[in-house]
Amino acid sequence: MTAPVVLAIDAMGGDHGLKMTVDAALLALAEHPGLQLILVGDEPQMAAALKARKPESARLERITLQHASEVVGMDESPSKALRNKKDSSLRVAINLVRERRAQAIVSAGNTGALMATAKFVLKTLPGIDRPAMISPIPSMNGHVHMLDLGANAECTAEQLFQFAVMGSALVTAVHGIARPRVALLNIGEEEIKGNEIIKQTAQLLQASQLNYAGFVEGDGVFLRDFDVVVCDGFTGNIALKTGEGVAKLIYHYIKQEFTRSVFTRLAALAAMPALKALGKRMDPRNYNGASFVGLNGIVIKSHGSADATAFTSAIRVAVREVQNDVPARISRLLEIALPQVPKAASGS
Repeated sequence: MTAPVVLAIDAMGGDHGLKMTVDAALLALAEHPGLQLILVGDEPQMAAALKARKPESARLERITLQHASEVVGMDESPSKALRNKKDSSLRVAINLVRERRAQAIVSAGNTGALMATAKFVLKTLPGIDRPAMISPIPSMNGHVHMLDLGANAECTAEQLFQFAVMGSALVTAVHGIARPRVALLNIGEEEIKGNEIIKQTAQLLQASQLNYAGFVEGDGVFLRDFDVVVCDGFTGNIALKTGEGVAKLIYHYIKQEFTRSVFTRLAALAAMPALKALGKRMDPRNYNGASFVGLNGIVIKSHGSADATAFTSAIRVAVREVQNDVPARISRLLEIALPQVPKAASGS
């Protein structure tokens, strides 16, 4: 890491709250020597949690505590959180990005509240109706970036096109792929398949300068060679959770078979290196950290149920996006691509 990276961490968010975020912060500081973290939350509680872990001074010196008197509940209404909890750890952390005291925020808190607050405080990039959640998921060729993963349950064709532009820009910025292959999630690969919104989106993509590769079915997300897969948030969230569930099911079956008898236990010992490598490749924790693209700032959403390992992955995503100045690169591609979208898209 050449230049220092400063991140704001919503220390109180998520199912496990402070216990998990402090552990993850210390792991991330060990991994990134130039990283500086601002932990946002109840200052006495954060100080006590750090003291209990007794980190060496080199790491402790790179942590700043920022007090916030409120916490947004995981099941709390996003609109109420936005109106009534202006001193929540989530809101204060986002404010730090707006004030340029931090370059990104990472939170495992309430997804709806995080999106609503980030959009209100940071605003969207010019030409973007709605931010979208994007994350890499494992595939036969390494990984594929998929969006939207839950921020927008219903989308217009113009908004899906915007997602494709933002996804392409992020993949180019972070992974150096000059012409990312973009696919549109559908119930079939034939042109006649899909609803009207999907068909209209396909027409916009075909007429654009993006590297549009056509429709992809659900299984093709994991098996085909694409860089970006576009869908609405309702479909994307189901696809993501389904993939995670299948990974856990496979692990359960493998463990069950290898513990069935003395002979299978011996076979498991012989296969242990391969099993560990497989487990690492399919572990959802290694892919934790969805980006809210389309905002004037970097916002990374961790799974609410994340443990310290998973949350560290989300911090890793934030570091990478800061280093590659992702919002600025998305803005540049938007200037080229969005004039192709009909004016009716505005305000949809």
